[in-house]
Amino acid sequence: MPFLPRVWHEQWLEMGIGAERLYYSAVGGAMKDAFPENGGGPGTDPEFMLKHLLEQYHIDYAILNSGIEISLYPDPDYANIVASAWNDWMAEVWLKASPKFRGSILINNTDPHAAAREIDRMASNKHMVQVIMTSASNQLFGQRFFHPIYEAAERNGLPVAVHPGGEGRGISPAPTHSGYPTRYLEWHNILPTGYMAHVNSLVCEGAFEKYPGLKFIAIEGGISWMPHLMWRMDKNYKALRSTVPWLRRRPSEYIREHVYLTSQPIEEPDNPQHLLQIFEMIGADKRLMFSTDYPHWDFDNPMMALPPMPKEMKRRIMGENAQELYRLPGRVAGLGVCEP
Repeated sequence: MPFLPRVWHEQWLEMGIGAERLYYSAVGGAMKDAFPENGGGPGTDPEFMLKHLLEQYHIDYAILNSGIEISLYPDPDYANIVASAWNDWMAEVWLKASPKFRGSILINNTDPHAAAREIDRMASNKHMVQVIMTSASNQLFGQRFFHPIYEAAERNGLPVAVHPGGEGRGISPAPTHSGYPTRYLEWHNILPTGYMAHVNSLVCEGAFEKYPGLKFIAIEGGISWMPHLMWRMDKNYKALRSTVPWLRRRPSEYIREHVYLTSQPIEEPDNPQHLLQIFEMIGADKRLMFSTDYPHWDFDNPMMALPPMPKEMKRRIMGENAQELYRLPGRVAGLGVCEP
């Protein structure tokens, strides 16, 4: 609240983010041991997170993501001002707590011009390393409505990341094209379909041709959907390329160059070698980044999460890919994506 103009205090106390949970989860939302010793909710205390996560698991840097549901609130003025206050809070409370923390610029993606101004405002803080927005949307992200966001991100040399969790909440549409799943398990299972739709849109609408420096990060959406999408897009492009004359290459080439994925929640096939085959198909040594999803219930321990793989690939996934994308200094042993 100290970062929010006083005129908005009462609304914040009453509404908060304003996108209430849709489904009941039998396992809750957070790890039981993630509650700070001095009180507060999981992921709310920088000092506790440093000790409980980064030091315990030998993580050099953590990219912090939070607040994404603000884009699902129907009042864009409120959403814009909360996003700005959230970013000021992130910079003052978290990024000053430790050089191990790196922040994400929260935007209200339903107001792209205001979002672009917020990106320009916060990009001068070099510990802000990406733009973050919710994957829940009533429009596909390749459409030109969102292009001011990508222009600002490219102008400031920042990747754009999306995170799930709001599908079906607030002003977002139903989580599937056929309506609402009945239970949390069903909802959680099909989250990657939204990522497929957005990546398909970004490529086919020519966003990566228009903004060649744009990098797009699909956080917490799995990985095994990507080969299917690339193959299907390439197949259809052969016959339908005249409908997207602005594309100069096969769709899969844009995806391999511009789209990054994170590892959590990682798929766990009966045969671990099948997952490594998927890694090879998507070029995981260049585009996959390890993430923890701390402090959520399905947190991934960096020492146990991934199957055995070649040392070079593991080194890339566990740190070097993120180090290059976010321009992180020094040696990187591992990196986690966290959510205060």
